[in-house]
This record gives sequence, structure tokens and C-alpha cells, in this order.
Amino acid sequence: MAAPTQKIMEISSFVSKLLRQNFGKGPLSCYPFSRSHFLIFYIRGFLSPIENVLIENQDIDNAKISRNVVMKTILTELKGILELEFQQDVQSLYHDWNYLNNTGMITAVFEKEIPSFKSVEQFPEYKDFIAEVERISILVQKKPDKIEAFQITPKLYLVKRYGILVPIEKALIENGYEQALLVTKDKLEKKYFYQHGHFDEIFKKPVTDIFVDWNLKDDRSLTYFFLH
Repeated sequence: MAAPTQKIMEISSFVSKLLRQNFGKGPLSCYPFSRSHFLIFYIRGFLSPIENVLIENQDIDNAKISRNVVMKTILTELKGILELEFQQDVQSLYHDWNYLNNTGMITAVFEKEIPSFKSVEQFPEYKDFIAEVERISILVQKKPDKIEAFQITPKLYLVKRYGILVPIEKALIENGYEQALLVTKDKLEKKYFYQHGHFDEIFKKPVTDIFVDWNLKDDRSLTYFFLH
């Protein structure tokens, strides 16, 4: 994959600055990947002092909830910058974190493909990968209405699912339990993807990191698989 452009590297630095301003600590690294209509930032070494205390006390759920609240402000500001820089509407923004690995992902999904981004091509494992994601989705909740998969780099694969919420989840959202639902879905889906998925066999490489986030309003989800 081609090296990021100067513009993308500058935006990556801006993301690090936003995190530092809002959490009191910036990440060790924030590396961008761009493909088609995706701009992804892979973040390493990012835990605020308060989050460190929560995690040391085995309180990861509250660490996730507090970070989600702050990230809403960060993503709103990032959306404005991206739309100004690329003259393209951002459809949605996603983020997720692996607190044990101290890694994270922030992703902007643009409405249309960005001309300066390299296009995605179908990869050999596409059908098997889609089928396995569908199988796990059915075990956890239901068959998605639609699944798309993208190879971002030789080691990073992204899955976009549409129509995955079941009625009880929609009711919880309507009644104000969005954050509790997100924390629960995060733990449950990752558990099934790690423990019941056959992704190592599909890619012939071990999966080292999995990230998941949801756009509950539009009933969509992004899942990332990092290979060794």
C-alpha cells in the first residue's frame, strides 16, 4: 500500500492532538490507512490516567462508557475537518478500543469514494470471510441484511454489516440504554469472533486484534480484523 499523503499525515497528527486535548494524554502513535471511501486511524499506546485506574481495578466497562462520551465531542470536530479537507460528506464515524492491547481504531466513512484514495479489490478469501462473519452474527443476534468486506492492507480487513439490530435492542436504544447496550454488544461479539470464529483458518494467519463499533441510528456496524 502506498504511503499516506502529506494531507492524511497532517490529519493523523490532528487526531492525536484532539485526543491529547480531550483526555490529557495523547497516543504513542496514530497511523492512517486510506482506501476507497474509508479513512482509518490505527492508534497505539493511549490510556488516560483515569482510565488506567479504572482498568487496574478491573472496571473496563466504565472506562469504555466514559471514553465513549468524550469521543462524541472528538468525532464531531473531526467530521467537520474531514469534510472541509476532502470536500465530501462523512456518512458516519466509528471507533473502538482494545484496552488490554492498548490499541484502537477511528474510522471515517465518506459518502463517496475519495479520488486520491486507492480503490479496493476483491480478495481470494472474500466469500469464506463473508460466510464466517454471517455465521457468527447469527449466533450472537441475527443474520445481517447485507454484509460487505474490504481488504484495506494485507493485514487489515474491514467488514460492514447492515441491519443487525434485533427488536429488543431497538427498544433498549429508544429507552435510553444505548451506552449499556454498546458495552454489552462489544464484549459479546468480540468473545464470539475470537472464540468461535475460524478466521485464522480462512486467512492462514492468526488474528491479533478485533475491533467492532455500531451506528445504532442507521443500524450498521464496522468490524476490523488485524492479522499477524
